[in-house]
Amino acid sequence: GRDGIGIAVDAGMAVGTDERESVRYRDERTKRVWTKDQMRERERVMGVVIIDGSTVRDFVSDEAQFKKSVDERFAALDLNNDGVLSKSELRKAFESFRLLESHFGVDVATPPEELSQLYNSIFEKFDCDNSGTIDLEEFRSEMKKIMLAIADGLGSSPIQMALEDDDQNFLKQAADLEASKIS
Repeated sequence: GRDGIGIAVDAGMAVGTDERESVRYRDERTKRVWTKDQMRERERVMGVVIIDGSTVRDFVSDEAQFKKSVDERFAALDLNNDGVLSKSELRKAFESFRLLESHFGVDVATPPEELSQLYNSIFEKFDCDNSGTIDLEEFRSEMKKIMLAIADGLGSSPIQMALEDDDQNFLKQAADLEASKIS
């Protein structure tokens, strides 16, 4: 919304008031509390993108751009630069996404053994040849499947995402590619 509340809520923020009835925003992930002025400044440096399934599908079908983006992400995840992703490198990547430890922005306590099972099954899905590592081709193939599944899930229903301008996740890159074709 124009008053900042819409973006704040979309970004995993809770809105409330303090004892002086001043509006406060609390980041549910970091627990940091923001004043209205701080939120306005935060929104100023954040971009709002609107995407739907066709945005994501177009990004995946632009083979050169998609390959470049996936290859860059792979290189960033390959911490020891050996050309393959180990189980721990892939786990670190998924831990940084925080997809499995939160539910709609609210932290949930998932037992460690359950998290390990989830990470192991994700790794097995990526490791198509059962070599114990994930090479670039396997990573590209699975990321394409994931992105197309996201596109199917979105369908023609647009969603709004608040992202920092330097955020380089795949959905932001898909929105940037679409914007470059329009302008």
